[in-house]
Amino acid sequence: MFKKILIANRGEIACRVIKSAKKMGIATVAVYSDADARAPFVKMADEAVHIGPAAAAESYLVADKIIDACKRTGADAVHPGYGFLSERTSFAEALADAGIEFIGPPVKAIAAMGDKIESKKLAEKAGVNTVPGSGGAIDTTAEALEWANKIGYPVMMKASAGGGGKGMRLAWNDKDVEEGFEATKREGLNSFGDDRVFIEKFIESPRHIEIQILGDKHGNILYLNERECSIQRRHQKVVEEAPSPFVTPEMRKAMGEQAVALSRAVGYYSAGTVELIVSGADKTGQSFYFLEMNTRLQVEHPVTEAITGIDIVEQMIRVAAGEKLDMTQDDVKIEGWAIENRVYAEDPYRGFLPSTGRLVRYDPPVAGWTGGIRGVDGIRVDEGVAEGGEVSMFYDPMIAKLVTWGETRDEAADLQIAALDAFEIEGLGHNIDFLSAIMQHPRFRSGELTTGFIAEEYPEGFDGAPADAALRRQLAAIGAFIAAAHADRARRIDGQLGNRLHAPGEWSVWIEDEVMTVELSGDRIKVDDTLIDLSMEYAPGQRSVQATFDSDEDGEGGETITVQVKPKPAGFRLITRGASHDLRVLPTRVAKHQSHMIEKIPPDMSKYLVCPMPGLLVSLHVGEGDKVEAGQPLATVEAMKMENILRAEKSGTVKSVEAAEGDSLAVDAIILELE
Repeated sequence: MFKKILIANRGEIACRVIKSAKKMGIATVAVYSDADARAPFVKMADEAVHIGPAAAAESYLVADKIIDACKRTGADAVHPGYGFLSERTSFAEALADAGIEFIGPPVKAIAAMGDKIESKKLAEKAGVNTVPGSGGAIDTTAEALEWANKIGYPVMMKASAGGGGKGMRLAWNDKDVEEGFEATKREGLNSFGDDRVFIEKFIESPRHIEIQILGDKHGNILYLNERECSIQRRHQKVVEEAPSPFVTPEMRKAMGEQAVALSRAVGYYSAGTVELIVSGADKTGQSFYFLEMNTRLQVEHPVTEAITGIDIVEQMIRVAAGEKLDMTQDDVKIEGWAIENRVYAEDPYRGFLPSTGRLVRYDPPVAGWTGGIRGVDGIRVDEGVAEGGEVSMFYDPMIAKLVTWGETRDEAADLQIAALDAFEIEGLGHNIDFLSAIMQHPRFRSGELTTGFIAEEYPEGFDGAPADAALRRQLAAIGAFIAAAHADRARRIDGQLGNRLHAPGEWSVWIEDEVMTVELSGDRIKVDDTLIDLSMEYAPGQRSVQATFDSDEDGEGGETITVQVKPKPAGFRLITRGASHDLRVLPTRVAKHQSHMIEKIPPDMSKYLVCPMPGLLVSLHVGEGDKVEAGQPLATVEAMKMENILRAEKSGTVKSVEAAEGDSLAVDAIILELE
């Protein structure tokens, strides 16, 4: 067994590998860039080596620096995590030349599966179902149009070396191909150093299913069941679960056996994932096709660990050290259900734009993952950040992975909702409300998923999970209770000063344009004409509360919810159940004066094109004096390694251009003005 492992990665996956290594009694080495000098994974490792500037191209992607760090520390093996150098054959070969073990598959398998074009040919030879496509790289937009029309729309343009949702664009017509082909090539070149692009048929009503593979160097290869990753945005996975609510035992066996056959064809060992696309319209489950094989550890591996009880990272280490798998296919079971939500630094209320900055407050629902693969009481948080740390523009925007396990799918989803309610993040935009909304969505709960779920269910964007009448009444009661606690403290302070204040017993609460009257009398609270039994404790300044509602005569309540509390002028922001609710709470005797307040009208910013996130202005598509139409591309901004096309919201003429190509822009920086 290895004595010391270097982790050639950062963030949560570096923390994850370190934990399994420490459990096995193996010393660990972290490598870090300028931006990560005080990151948790650096502190967690036994040793740490600085490898360069913040930009990945000058640090985490420089193989020579990684190998030099191994030599300096005496590390005898390297775990690459995912991304960065994890699927670079040149890196694995360089490690072998240096006498350092690569904790991953053989170079031959990485090379064969790392090229989407060649891997598809190998899959066909191995008897794996494949999607109709171009079969090779396409060089020009004209050639792309020819292939797209030959295959038939819709089609997907994919960078051959792509992954993680990058270098992929869906085209429904010729215009989409003309606008997106060159951008796909650029993303492939910028992110992976390879601008080759191929085209394949886009399967409608698709479900994204993947099979986890685990093999050793002695020819044993198993499949660890499936995961479903259908809920995606811009081809980036958002929610993953295991098992899939769609897959039958017969499908599981057929998919697993094909995945093993492909793995065996390339002499695979270590952990890997065969990704499949399944037609949700085919209820027989026979229409599944090979997408690609990821020759590395997947982001979503924890859900497979949770249902199988297998520590995949530990198995990777043991396999790399030459050990045989200590299990057979019959030993691989499915116990319960697991769901993973990716907590991203992106703002769903602003079109999911990346949000960088400092974590002013970071308080997950459990104090990190302590090593048990199902976490604490079914909640596991894989994280690589800490309060006071920064989410940098240089790397992926994922803050943490929230994993829940339950006996049933509904139990795992309910636990996600409760855990998300208790997950506190301040200082930057995040998608916690959005994740909670998905967990509550009737379509998600039914299991009727496709990769178009987010686009179909949130076509106008996201503005918070809807609150029904019962929840609004509960929030009004909580708001009045909190306001009364503040009023009581003020009354006691004024009493010490010799003043006498009357404690209000009736409050007017504005929530979502609705005004409710709340009467407080002990534990029984009356909201308009509804009596509510509320049990909670609150002291002014408290950041969150747990409110328990007993069932009333109409059957409402009977649950405990966690609510985050943010003070606001004359009220509070209450955050729970996938939405932020701004409450104005006033004593009823004061509320009658509310109608006399002058409304503040915000300035009209519609004539400006502003940068919605910190990023690089890659290109300007218009100039001063140009006439533009609604929906027309105006500028392209690159952020978090993704290109974002900014379009005109209305017709007009470009009055002035305030930024130049190549400029680094702050959020809300003005790019141009329309008239």
